Amino acid sequence: MKTKQLILALALGLVSNLPVNASEIVAATLILEAGGEYATGSMEAVNEVIRNRAAKRKLTTRQVCLQRKQFSCWNSGKIDQLLAKAKRHPRFSEAMAIVTGSPTNYTGGADHYHADYCNPYWASSLKKTCIIGKHIFYK
Repeated sequence: MKTKQLILALALGLVSNLPVNASEIVAATLILEAGGEYATGSMEAVNEVIRNRAAKRKLTTRQVCLQRKQFSCWNSGKIDQLLAKAKRHPRFSEAMAIVTGSPTNYTGGADHYHADYCNPYWASSLKKTCIIGKHIFYK
């Protein structure tokens, strides 16, 4: 299966027998999006956005992470390479603990965020909930 087809199949929940579980995909997303941030709650906040989107959109957390153009870290479509990179990160076990641990609420229910150096078209239509590290969160 080609990479783009695989991403689409994963996002639609059509492929379920891959060796990568949802927790690893979410933890990799935390690492690739906020693993270099050390502000308290940085990775937890990204996890909250993933969980909140999953609940709101009635999708799995894995589907949310791999949805097209939702998390820039996956835009290249190189899932295997990105997952391997994330697993080598010194904070991967911390990310896994966040994913499998109790829910947090650093963001006040945010389901969107962006880095502080960009200004996406949708930001003005949402309510800003907080700033953590270099990310601005909205709902």
